[in-house]
Amino acid sequence: MLLIGEKQELEIVKEVAFGVYLAEQAGDKETVLLPKKEVEAGMKCGDRISVFLYRDSSDRLIATRRKPLLTIGKTSVLKVKDVTKIGAFLDWGLEKDLLLPFHEQTAKVYPGDECVVALYRDKSSRLCATMKVYPYLSKNSPYRVEDQVRGRVYELSDNFGAFVAVDDCYSGLIPKREGMAGLKVGSIVRARVTGVKEDGKLDLSIRDKAYLQMDEDAEYVMQTIEEYDGVLPFDDKVSPDIIQREFGLSKSAFKRAVGRLMKQGRVEIRNGHIRKL
Repeated sequence: MLLIGEKQELEIVKEVAFGVYLAEQAGDKETVLLPKKEVEAGMKCGDRISVFLYRDSSDRLIATRRKPLLTIGKTSVLKVKDVTKIGAFLDWGLEKDLLLPFHEQTAKVYPGDECVVALYRDKSSRLCATMKVYPYLSKNSPYRVEDQVRGRVYELSDNFGAFVAVDDCYSGLIPKREGMAGLKVGSIVRARVTGVKEDGKLDLSIRDKAYLQMDEDAEYVMQTIEEYDGVLPFDDKVSPDIIQREFGLSKSAFKRAVGRLMKQGRVEIRNGHIRKL
């Protein structure tokens, strides 16, 4: 069976002026063309060669000896070459660029952007890319709690947090409680592993441990109070959603920061407000 989107070893079963036809074995009716420009001198019927199958610009099944940057079910970082009315086109190492449909984008992309994508077959058996890579990422990473990792944000969720492809291939999440200030799809982050779930997915944090992060958070909160003319219109009992929106911090991190400022004698809580002293 000829498998589009995958590398296969096929046999040369027929030579023609414009290339050679390949099949799984001699006698098979299902064949695919390897164009003449990719046929090496000396190749002949009976030889087996490794090829990748995809559709050319005329939507015909075609074989190539080039190595694509992506195969079915795998993930890779590809560069956006162009954006058109039907979606973005990505450079994946083949003559025909790879379509990333608008409905498979987790954020708008522009020429020159790099994004983590997976390869899939659509309902018409055409090859397309998707930025919704959650089902394709590996869960058997070598990382353990407190390891430092590098990853790329591929999707943001108001309910869960920032989804990260660690090493562009392992499944990770910066939970919403950790804060997502400044993060966007495509952001490259350095994070600390805070947990490894039973299924192998990684929980991540881009913040230091609480006792190391507290002073930095306190200064950030103080700066924001000053931007509010010295009075925040709420106290440390405010909802986590408001804290996330205004500071990008978890409620616990916010309360620790306010507590540090109070201990330093720089703010007070009075009448439902946090005031600069």
